[in-house]
Amino acid sequence: MLGALASPTARTTPQARPRVGLVAGWGRYPILVAESLGRAGFDVFCLGIKEHADPALATRCASFEWVGVAKVGRMVRHFQRHDVRDVTLAGKIHKSRLFNRWALAQLMPDWRTLRVFCQHFIFATKDRQDDTLLLAVVNDFASAGLTVAPATNFAPELLVKFRQLTRRAPNQAERRDAIFGWQAAKQLGGLDIGQSVVIKSQVAIAVEAIEGTDRCIERAGALCRQGHFTVVKVAKPQQDMRFDVPTIGLGTLQTMVQAGGSCLAIEAGRTIVLDEMEVVEFADQHGISIVALDAQGNFPTDATPAAA
Repeated sequence: MLGALASPTARTTPQARPRVGLVAGWGRYPILVAESLGRAGFDVFCLGIKEHADPALATRCASFEWVGVAKVGRMVRHFQRHDVRDVTLAGKIHKSRLFNRWALAQLMPDWRTLRVFCQHFIFATKDRQDDTLLLAVVNDFASAGLTVAPATNFAPELLVKFRQLTRRAPNQAERRDAIFGWQAAKQLGGLDIGQSVVIKSQVAIAVEAIEGTDRCIERAGALCRQGHFTVVKVAKPQQDMRFDVPTIGLGTLQTMVQAGGSCLAIEAGRTIVLDEMEVVEFADQHGISIVALDAQGNFPTDATPAAA
């Protein structure tokens, strides 16, 4: 993909660096993508979503501006004005804000946004699932000559490999819960509801919906006071790697410690682990097991189970 971006479609000259647009949401992921693009020789033209993006992006990008989440028209015009043709999306958008009272008035969508989402929010002839809404944005960008590529194309090292990450392997009970949770999470993802489930003794304690993984784990901690539960986070069966890729970071592990979780099972090759060394070190310090299963939910050979 990097080679494709350096092609004539990137509108470069011998003196110019190729340009990539970045629409940045919440979290560290956009920062790591911007840094990776910079190291690869690209100028990053970043639009930070207001009340989501980290201001530190301004120091990592050739250009940085704030934009409202409901300003699709402004996003398109910004990239066209700066002769950007290749764009990537990174970072979470807090969808729950769409359900605030007077949300439409607060977001103040521009005309292009209204046109893109009128069937979802005005006429209600289409659903408002994550994939549906994000794909509508991607398709509208394409109609304006903007190609959206997966952010993992630019930072492939963030995708976790098939292996046990921590010193401690899942014990037999955690292993059974991970297998049980894997099937549940895949079913949940297939309905585009969420990507995470929390399992204890092969019982679903909590499932992720609009609130996100951390709130799901917190709820599990309140419902399962004895702790020692397993968190399973997977990609959707229909996962589009251009958006909403499952992501964990240090915050996920901190929430697990506070809530009483003991094992985290994720999907190799389709899950982003931010600051992996720090995440693994923290997990080892607190006795949490992290394991990356393959696409069929199989354990790596190095994840030798211990007694429960």
